Amino acid sequence: MYARDNGAGASDLQQRLYADGHIEAATEMLRMLADGTRLRLMWLLVGGEHDVTALVAALGVARPAVSQHLGKLRLAGLVVVRRDGRRALYSARGGHVRRLVNEVMQAASHRVGGIPDHD
Repeated sequence: MYARDNGAGASDLQQRLYADGHIEAATEMLRMLADGTRLRLMWLLVGGEHDVTALVAALGVARPAVSQHLGKLRLAGLVVVRRDGRRALYSARGGHVRRLVNEVMQAASHRVGGIPDHD
């Protein structure tokens, strides 16, 4: 079978593509998750709101580094912050982001554990 035998033409495939802005936003989100410290932060934030002090204690990473990572995650649209008096509470932004982090961690668990993928 040759590639040209496939029923979908190039124009059909082009219509399925997202616009450049969508691709750039998705690429930036995935780039932010490609850092181990940021992925650990996101995993904690998927579970609920936390302040910087709690995140520093959980990760064992210096406070300035955690703050810097949180800032990058906010700019990428992955994290939201809510003020509670003087405290800033961070959490994962919405269901899509929470599901993305959960899915990538589940895929990693399958890969590491040698568990077959789901269909």
